[in-house]
Amino acid sequence: MKKYNTIFLDRDGTINPDPGYISSLDQFEFYDFTFSSLKRLTKDGHRFCIVTNQSGVSRGLIKQKELDNIHDYVKNQFMKNSIPLLGIYIATDHPDTATIRRKPGIGMFLEASNDHQIDLKDSLIIGDSINDIQAGKDLGMDTILVLTGRGSQTILDYPDLKPDVVVSNIEEAADWILK
Repeated sequence: MKKYNTIFLDRDGTINPDPGYISSLDQFEFYDFTFSSLKRLTKDGHRFCIVTNQSGVSRGLIKQKELDNIHDYVKNQFMKNSIPLLGIYIATDHPDTATIRRKPGIGMFLEASNDHQIDLKDSLIIGDSINDIQAGKDLGMDTILVLTGRGSQTILDYPDLKPDVVVSNIEEAADWILK
């Protein structure tokens, strides 16, 4: 078993279902297994950081205030479940005008590292897309691709993608980390 400095989590498709652009809190829900999985990792001393592309803001599909409401709820649920969440880092860039902040860019990770003294090479990213895995690989992090969200399609679309491990969901990711 390896203890990571920080476990980075993608949001949509990783810790919650991804029905498309989630534009209000009433559309947001966690997977049933999210908190039980993260609690197991917390008991082992892990801490977390969410990194999420939210281009719906720049596309005019999500109001910034609604996104803030969703993330306040996420932070409160992590706190209620005694799961250490260092922060939620958001890239609202449109893919056509993406900055280094938008995954697979590494900007959100660098900001989190600066804010919380995170050793990125001793950290892990769990996500459901090539963008998550590529950002992690570019930073020398371990990578886990979950098949929830877009993960199953990601495997089909990018057969040469080589995450450290592919698992069904974040529950199996926790099993892999704790083995």
